[in-house]
Amino acid sequence: MEELGAELDTGRWLHENTAWQVEFSDKPADMLKTLRKMAARWPVDVNIVPVANRRKKLLIADMDSTMIEQECIDELADAAGAGDAVKAITVRAMNGELDFEDALRERVAALKGLPSGVIGEVIANRISFMAGGRELIATMRQNSAYCALISGGFTHFTAYVGAELGFHEHQANELIIRDNLLTGDVADPILGRDAKVAALQRISGTFGFSMDEAMAVGDGANDIPMLQTAGTGVALHAKPAVKQEVDIQIDHGDLTALLYLQGFTRDEFARHH
Repeated sequence: MEELGAELDTGRWLHENTAWQVEFSDKPADMLKTLRKMAARWPVDVNIVPVANRRKKLLIADMDSTMIEQECIDELADAAGAGDAVKAITVRAMNGELDFEDALRERVAALKGLPSGVIGEVIANRISFMAGGRELIATMRQNSAYCALISGGFTHFTAYVGAELGFHEHQANELIIRDNLLTGDVADPILGRDAKVAALQRISGTFGFSMDEAMAVGDGANDIPMLQTAGTGVALHAKPAVKQEVDIQIDHGDLTALLYLQGFTRDEFARHH
């Protein structure tokens, strides 16, 4: 790999001591594996992306543990006194060990009888944004990209997160509420793995974008088909099952890594408000 070492020296900083970019004329088949092995002792993400269509026109993002640091269902369940049981199901569902729809119904059932006002309290007190998200959305919007928040979570949360971060649209599952209480049911059809791909295809079709012009980001097993369908699918701090299926992985960086993957320098980031 000595010739690789020489090529690595020809790169440039996209952001001093944060993001280094190198262009290769041709890449050996196992280069990614080799580079990751070389970099394993440091907290460094190594990824290879094609130069063509590098700057994307569409971003489709998952919400829970991707744009925000929490899983909303776990926070609601915690408030309902069923936190541990629900959290255990979430972990297994996100790692692909359980059917997403069945697992969602089972977890929502644990919320039965919870006053709907608790949703607002959870949003106000328990939800925090993943680092770099505001810069990511503001910069992509400034460069005329369309940004959609597509979540297997709930519309109350995507409405808040979408508005707060500047997404153009949001889509998620709907909790059924009667007499200001959660019924323990979720409206059909459930937005799961297939619906994420469908949203990617719908939005691409509406605007006439090719899949190569789309970037998707997520962390759970229900994101895998979406990540594999988009031209650039990014597994962000993802579960092991996801990293087995998706080549582009961010384990150490924050959401601004998605801008560096597109070749943006730090100076080109939009100033968000």
